Amino acid sequence: MVYVSIVVLALMDVNAYYRPMARSLPVVDDVCCPPVTGSVLAADEAEMLARRFAALGDPTRVRLLSLIASREGGEACICDLIEPVGLTQPTVSHHMKRLVDAGLVTREQRGKWAFYRVVDATLTSLSDALRPARRPAKS
Repeated sequence: MVYVSIVVLALMDVNAYYRPMARSLPVVDDVCCPPVTGSVLAADEAEMLARRFAALGDPTRVRLLSLIASREGGEACICDLIEPVGLTQPTVSHHMKRLVDAGLVTREQRGKWAFYRVVDATLTSLSDALRPARRPAKS
């Protein structure tokens, strides 16, 4: 199994000071599932795919994902996502929670603001799941 070190921010005290804390997490070679067209999916694989695609089933969430991905540095503060979609902060937060729960974005709290970043590996796995399986040509 391959391991990757990432930095996790841990709250030190009520004054919102952060200290980096290195933590190794396993990297899974197949982030999600085999291609839908390659073989019959196991029930848990189908459930995971359905949950992720369901999160993308709302046009507002697709727009939010696009807004985050197109930002310089690939991350956005919740405060910068409210006006472009024309919704209230609680509604945008609800949509962002759905994207986080589906594994499409990550959330990092910085003081009173939440910052979001797209998880490229999840988007790639969703794309790969829909890619037609290569089948040998019939002769």
